[in-house]
Amino acid sequence: MNEREVEVRAIAAERLTFFADAVIAIAITLLALDLPLPAGDSNAEVLRSAGDDWPAYLAFLLSFTVIGRHWSAHHRVFRYVTSLGGRLGALTMVWLLLQVVTPFATRVITGDGAYQARFGFYSLVQGAAGITFVLMIREVRGHTLHRSDMPPEVLAGAAAAMATLAAAFLVSIPVSFLTEQSWLCWILVPVAVGAVRRRRGRP
Repeated sequence: MNEREVEVRAIAAERLTFFADAVIAIAITLLALDLPLPAGDSNAEVLRSAGDDWPAYLAFLLSFTVIGRHWSAHHRVFRYVTSLGGRLGALTMVWLLLQVVTPFATRVITGDGAYQARFGFYSLVQGAAGITFVLMIREVRGHTLHRSDMPPEVLAGAAAAMATLAAAFLVSIPVSFLTEQSWLCWILVPVAVGAVRRRRGRP
C-alpha cells in the first residue's frame, strides 16, 4: 500500500468517526423529543401528569445510558483506528442504524399490552447493536486498522463490555415469557459477568 492510499484510508476513518458522533447525537436528541410533556393548570396537576408518565421517563434514561455506553466504547476504540478495511465500514453503518432505531424502540417498549413483543423488540435491537460492535472490533483487530501504540486492553475491554451488554438483552427475551421482571436481566447479567471476571483476575 503506497503512502497516498494510506492517507486516503486514514481520512476515510476520521470522517466515519465524525459521522458516527453526529448520528449518536441525533439519536439522543430524538430520545428527548419523544418525552411526554406534563399537562395541567396547577402544580399538583403537572406533578400528577409527570408521575403518570414515569415509564416513559425511565425508558428515556435507560436508552440514554445504553446509547451513551455504545458511544463511550466507540470513542475508546476509534480514537486508535487509522484506516478502513474489511467490513468495518458496512458494520459501522449497521451499528449506527440500530442506534437511530433505539428512540423508536423506546416508544415501542413504553406502549400498553403485548409485553413480550414490545420487550423483545427493544431487547433485540440492543442485543444486535452489541453484537455488531463486537464484529466491528474483530474487523479492527483482524485487519490491523489501528495504531501500533494502541494498548491491547482497549479492544479486549470494549469487546467484553459490548458482548456482556448484548448477552444481558438477549437473555432477557426468553425470560420475558416467564415474568415481566425480565428487565432485571439487564442488571444481573453484567453484575454476574463482572464478578466472574474479577474472580479470574481480569480487569
